[in-house]
Amino acid sequence: MLRPQLPLNALRAFEAAARHQNFTRAALELCVSQAALSHQIRGLEERLGAVLFHRLPRGVALTDEGARLYPVLNEAFDRIAVSLDRFVGGHFREVLGVGVVGTFATGWLLPRLKDFNARHPDIELRIQTHNNRIDLAGEGLDLAIRFGDGDWQGQVSTPVLEAPFAPVCAPALARGLRHPRDLAGVPLLRSYRSDEWPQWLDAAGAPELEARGPVFDSSLTLASAAAAGAGVALLPLKMFEQDLAEGRLVQPFAATLALGSYWLTRLRSRPESDAARRFREWLQTQDR
Repeated sequence: MLRPQLPLNALRAFEAAARHQNFTRAALELCVSQAALSHQIRGLEERLGAVLFHRLPRGVALTDEGARLYPVLNEAFDRIAVSLDRFVGGHFREVLGVGVVGTFATGWLLPRLKDFNARHPDIELRIQTHNNRIDLAGEGLDLAIRFGDGDWQGQVSTPVLEAPFAPVCAPALARGLRHPRDLAGVPLLRSYRSDEWPQWLDAAGAPELEARGPVFDSSLTLASAAAAGAGVALLPLKMFEQDLAEGRLVQPFAATLALGSYWLTRLRSRPESDAARRFREWLQTQDR
Protein backbone atom coordinates (compact mmCIF):
# COMPACT_ATOMS: atom_id res chain seq x y z
CA MET A 1 0.00 0.00 0.00
CA LEU A 2 1.40 3.40 -1.01
CA ARG A 3 1.99 5.86 1.85
CA PRO A 4 -0.41 8.52 0.51
CA GLN A 5 -3.15 5.87 0.62
CA LEU A 6 -2.63 4.87 4.24
CA PRO A 7 -5.91 5.25 6.21
CA LEU A 8 -4.27 7.04 9.13
CA ASN A 9 -7.47 8.02 10.98
CA ALA A 10 -8.75 4.46 10.81
CA LEU A 11 -5.40 3.09 11.96
CA ARG A 12 -5.40 5.48 14.93
CA ALA A 13 -8.92 4.39 15.82
CA PHE A 14 -7.95 0.72 15.64
CA GLU A 15 -4.77 1.19 17.74
CA ALA A 16 -6.64 3.08 20.48
CA ALA A 17 -9.47 0.55 20.58
CA ALA A 18 -7.03 -2.36 20.70
CA ARG A 19 -5.04 -0.72 23.49
CA HIS A 20 -8.12 0.02 25.62
CA GLN A 21 -10.02 -3.14 24.57
CA ASN A 22 -13.01 -0.81 24.57
CA PHE A 23 -14.56 1.43 21.88
CA THR A 24 -15.97 3.96 24.35
CA ARG A 25 -12.65 4.70 26.07
CA ALA A 26 -10.87 4.83 22.71
CA ALA A 27 -13.42 7.32 21.40
CA LEU A 28 -12.94 9.52 24.48
CA GLU A 29 -9.17 9.49 23.97
CA LEU A 30 -9.51 10.53 20.31
CA CYS A 31 -12.29 13.07 21.04
CA VAL A 32 -14.73 11.46 18.61
CA SER A 33 -18.07 9.76 19.08
CA GLN A 34 -18.20 6.02 19.59
CA ALA A 35 -20.23 5.75 16.40
CA ALA A 36 -17.55 7.60 14.42
CA LEU A 37 -14.81 5.39 15.84
CA SER A 38 -16.79 2.24 15.09
CA HIS A 39 -17.35 3.47 11.54
CA GLN A 40 -13.59 4.05 11.06
CA ILE A 41 -12.77 0.54 12.27
CA ARG A 42 -15.43 -1.10 10.09
CA GLY A 43 -14.04 0.77 7.11
CA LEU A 44 -10.55 -0.50 7.92
CA GLU A 45 -11.84 -4.07 8.25
CA GLU A 46 -13.56 -3.80 4.87
CA ARG A 47 -10.40 -2.40 3.29
CA LEU A 48 -8.27 -5.22 4.69
CA GLY A 49 -10.87 -7.90 4.13
CA ALA A 50 -10.40 -9.10 7.70
CA VAL A 51 -12.27 -8.92 11.00
CA LEU A 52 -10.04 -7.21 13.58
CA PHE A 53 -12.26 -7.36 16.69
CA HIS A 54 -14.67 -9.75 18.32
CA ARG A 55 -17.56 -7.58 19.57
CA LEU A 56 -18.38 -8.65 23.13
CA PRO A 57 -21.17 -7.61 25.52
CA ARG A 58 -18.65 -5.55 27.45
CA GLY A 59 -15.83 -4.28 25.29
CA VAL A 60 -14.02 -5.97 22.43
CA ALA A 61 -11.27 -8.55 21.94
CA LEU A 62 -8.72 -8.76 19.15
CA THR A 63 -8.99 -11.48 16.56
CA ASP A 64 -5.82 -13.26 15.42
CA GLU A 65 -5.52 -10.78 12.54
CA GLY A 66 -6.02 -7.82 14.87
CA ALA A 67 -3.44 -9.20 17.32
CA ARG A 68 -0.87 -9.26 14.51
CA LEU A 69 -1.60 -5.70 13.41
CA TYR A 70 -1.78 -4.05 16.85
CA PRO A 71 1.88 -4.28 18.04
CA VAL A 72 3.13 -2.88 14.71
CA LEU A 73 0.87 0.17 14.94
CA ASN A 74 1.47 0.63 18.67
CA GLU A 75 5.23 0.78 18.18
CA ALA A 76 4.92 3.07 15.15
CA PHE A 77 2.70 5.60 16.97
CA ASP A 78 4.97 5.49 20.04
CA ARG A 79 8.02 6.27 17.89
CA ILE A 80 6.22 9.15 16.21
CA ALA A 81 5.20 10.53 19.62
CA VAL A 82 8.76 10.29 20.94
CA SER A 83 10.11 12.12 17.89
CA LEU A 84 7.54 14.90 18.21
CA ASP A 85 8.27 15.26 21.93
CA ARG A 86 11.89 16.02 21.09
CA PHE A 87 10.93 19.38 19.61
CA VAL A 88 11.56 21.98 22.32
CA GLY A 89 11.44 25.69 21.60
CA GLY A 90 11.28 25.06 17.88
CA HIS A 91 14.37 22.83 17.87
CA PHE A 92 14.74 19.07 17.65
CA ARG A 93 16.47 17.62 20.74
CA GLU A 94 18.92 14.90 19.76
CA VAL A 95 19.27 12.06 22.26
CA LEU A 96 22.84 11.01 23.09
CA GLY A 97 23.37 7.89 25.18
CA VAL A 98 26.66 7.94 27.11
CA GLY A 99 28.00 5.20 29.36
CA VAL A 100 30.26 6.70 32.03
CA VAL A 101 32.48 4.94 34.54
CA GLY A 102 30.93 5.75 37.92
CA THR A 103 33.98 7.47 39.41
CA PHE A 104 34.25 9.89 36.49
CA ALA A 105 30.51 10.55 36.52
CA THR A 106 30.31 11.64 40.17
CA GLY A 107 33.78 13.13 40.56
CA TRP A 108 34.10 15.08 37.34
CA LEU A 109 31.21 15.00 34.85
CA LEU A 110 28.12 15.72 36.95
CA PRO A 111 29.40 19.04 38.38
CA ARG A 112 30.01 20.23 34.79
CA LEU A 113 26.78 19.08 33.14
CA LYS A 114 25.06 22.41 33.81
CA ASP A 115 27.60 24.06 31.51
CA PHE A 116 27.04 21.46 28.76
CA ASN A 117 23.26 21.81 28.97
CA ALA A 118 23.54 25.59 28.74
CA ARG A 119 25.76 25.40 25.67
CA HIS A 120 23.84 22.59 23.93
CA PRO A 121 20.17 22.76 24.95
CA ASP A 122 19.16 20.74 21.88
CA ILE A 123 21.06 17.63 23.07
CA GLU A 124 19.40 15.34 25.59
CA LEU A 125 22.10 13.40 27.43
CA ARG A 126 21.19 10.01 28.83
CA ILE A 127 23.87 8.94 31.29
CA GLN A 128 24.35 5.30 32.26
CA THR A 129 27.08 4.50 34.78
CA HIS A 130 29.25 1.40 34.55
CA ASN A 131 32.29 -0.16 36.20
CA ASN A 132 34.70 0.20 33.26
CA ARG A 133 33.14 -2.83 31.57
CA ILE A 134 30.62 -1.91 28.89
CA ASP A 135 29.23 -3.14 25.58
CA LEU A 136 28.34 -0.11 23.48
CA ALA A 137 26.38 -2.00 20.84
CA GLY A 138 24.70 -4.39 23.25
CA GLU A 139 23.55 -1.59 25.58
CA GLY A 140 22.45 0.75 22.80
CA LEU A 141 24.86 3.56 23.72
CA ASP A 142 26.45 6.10 21.41
CA LEU A 143 29.56 6.81 23.52
CA ALA A 144 31.39 5.56 26.59
CA ILE A 145 33.84 7.17 28.97
CA ARG A 146 36.19 4.62 30.49
CA PHE A 147 39.58 4.34 32.16
CA GLY A 148 42.60 2.67 30.59
CA ASP A 149 45.24 3.01 27.89
CA GLY A 150 42.87 3.89 25.04
CA ASP A 151 43.37 0.59 23.23
CA TRP A 152 39.94 -1.00 22.84
CA GLN A 153 39.37 -3.16 19.79
CA GLY A 154 36.99 -1.80 17.19
CA GLN A 155 36.67 1.59 18.87
CA VAL A 156 37.83 5.15 18.28
CA SER A 157 39.32 6.55 21.50
CA THR A 158 39.81 10.23 22.35
CA PRO A 159 41.79 11.20 25.47
CA VAL A 160 39.73 13.23 27.93
CA LEU A 161 41.62 13.51 31.21
CA GLU A 162 44.86 12.29 32.77
CA ALA A 163 44.30 10.99 36.29
CA PRO A 164 47.39 10.15 38.37
CA PHE A 165 46.80 7.89 41.37
CA ALA A 166 47.97 8.44 44.94
CA PRO A 167 47.14 6.97 48.38
CA VAL A 168 44.37 8.72 50.32
CA CYS A 169 42.88 8.02 53.74
CA ALA A 170 40.97 9.53 56.66
CA PRO A 171 42.73 12.42 58.45
CA ALA A 172 43.13 10.44 61.70
CA LEU A 173 44.95 7.64 59.92
CA ALA A 174 47.14 10.04 57.95
CA ARG A 175 48.70 11.46 61.13
CA GLY A 176 50.69 8.28 61.65
CA LEU A 177 52.06 8.12 58.09
CA ARG A 178 55.37 9.86 57.41
CA HIS A 179 57.00 7.49 54.91
CA PRO A 180 55.50 4.84 52.59
CA ARG A 181 57.14 2.19 54.81
CA ASP A 182 54.74 3.31 57.56
CA LEU A 183 52.03 1.53 55.57
CA ALA A 184 53.30 -1.78 56.96
CA GLY A 185 50.43 -3.26 58.94
CA VAL A 186 47.90 -0.72 57.58
CA PRO A 187 45.03 -2.19 55.49
CA LEU A 188 45.60 -1.24 51.86
CA LEU A 189 42.19 -1.09 50.22
CA ARG A 190 42.39 -2.63 46.78
CA SER A 191 40.50 -2.56 43.48
CA TYR A 192 40.06 -5.45 41.05
CA ARG A 193 43.26 -4.26 39.32
CA SER A 194 45.68 -6.15 41.54
CA ASP A 195 48.88 -4.57 40.17
CA GLU A 196 48.14 -0.99 41.28
CA TRP A 197 49.48 -1.07 44.84
CA PRO A 198 52.67 -3.03 43.94
CA GLN A 199 53.44 -0.46 41.23
CA TRP A 200 52.95 2.51 43.56
CA LEU A 201 54.90 0.93 46.43
CA ASP A 202 57.79 0.16 44.11
CA ALA A 203 57.82 3.73 42.72
CA ALA A 204 57.56 5.22 46.23
CA GLY A 205 60.54 3.28 47.61
CA ALA A 206 58.77 0.59 49.61
CA PRO A 207 58.76 -2.43 47.25
CA GLU A 208 59.11 -4.86 50.18
CA LEU A 209 55.60 -4.13 51.46
CA GLU A 210 52.79 -6.48 50.52
CA ALA A 211 49.38 -5.05 49.68
CA ARG A 212 46.82 -6.68 51.94
CA GLY A 213 43.28 -5.55 52.48
CA PRO A 214 39.72 -5.94 51.22
CA VAL A 215 38.97 -5.71 47.49
CA PHE A 216 36.27 -3.35 46.17
CA ASP A 217 34.58 -3.28 42.79
CA SER A 218 34.66 0.51 42.32
CA SER A 219 36.68 3.55 43.27
CA LEU A 220 33.60 5.13 44.82
CA THR A 221 33.27 2.39 47.43
CA LEU A 222 37.04 2.46 47.93
CA ALA A 223 36.85 6.18 48.71
CA SER A 224 33.93 5.71 51.11
CA ALA A 225 35.80 2.98 52.96
CA ALA A 226 38.95 5.11 53.18
CA ALA A 227 36.99 8.13 54.47
CA ALA A 228 35.45 5.88 57.13
CA GLY A 229 38.93 4.95 58.38
CA ALA A 230 38.98 1.37 57.03
CA GLY A 231 42.42 1.80 55.48
CA VAL A 232 44.36 3.55 52.72
CA ALA A 233 43.02 3.58 49.15
CA LEU A 234 44.89 4.23 45.92
CA LEU A 235 42.67 6.57 43.92
CA PRO A 236 42.72 8.99 40.95
CA LEU A 237 43.10 12.32 42.74
CA LYS A 238 41.17 14.43 40.21
CA MET A 239 38.04 12.39 40.80
CA PHE A 240 38.07 13.17 44.54
CA GLU A 241 39.14 16.81 44.59
CA GLN A 242 36.08 17.85 46.60
CA ASP A 243 36.66 15.18 49.26
CA LEU A 244 40.29 16.29 49.53
CA ALA A 245 39.40 19.99 49.62
CA GLU A 246 36.81 19.46 52.36
CA GLY A 247 39.09 17.22 54.44
CA ARG A 248 37.15 13.98 54.25
CA LEU A 249 40.20 12.45 52.58
CA VAL A 250 43.88 13.31 52.98
CA GLN A 251 46.81 12.57 50.66
CA PRO A 252 49.60 11.52 53.04
CA PHE A 253 52.33 11.09 50.38
CA ALA A 254 53.25 13.28 47.41
CA ALA A 255 54.22 10.39 45.13
CA THR A 256 51.73 9.72 42.34
CA LEU A 257 51.50 7.00 39.72
CA ALA A 258 50.15 7.17 36.16
CA LEU A 259 48.05 4.05 35.62
CA GLY A 260 45.99 5.29 32.68
CA SER A 261 43.68 8.06 31.54
CA TYR A 262 39.99 8.62 30.96
CA TRP A 263 38.94 8.24 27.34
CA LEU A 264 35.83 8.91 25.29
CA THR A 265 35.14 5.96 23.00
CA ARG A 266 32.72 5.13 20.19
CA LEU A 267 32.35 2.22 17.81
CA ARG A 268 34.58 2.54 14.75
CA SER A 269 31.79 1.02 12.64
CA ARG A 270 29.44 3.94 13.34
CA PRO A 271 29.98 7.47 12.01
CA GLU A 272 30.23 10.21 14.62
CA SER A 273 26.93 12.06 14.93
CA ASP A 274 26.72 15.82 15.31
CA ALA A 275 25.68 15.46 18.96
CA ALA A 276 28.58 13.07 19.67
CA ARG A 277 31.04 15.48 18.03
CA ARG A 278 29.82 18.41 20.10
CA PHE A 279 29.97 16.38 23.32
CA ARG A 280 33.53 15.27 22.49
CA GLU A 281 34.66 18.83 21.75
CA TRP A 282 33.05 20.08 24.97
CA LEU A 283 34.82 17.38 27.01
CA GLN A 284 38.18 18.29 25.49
CA THR A 285 37.81 21.95 26.54
CA GLN A 286 36.82 21.28 30.16
CA ASP A 287 40.17 20.30 31.63
CA ARG A 288 41.81 23.30 30.05
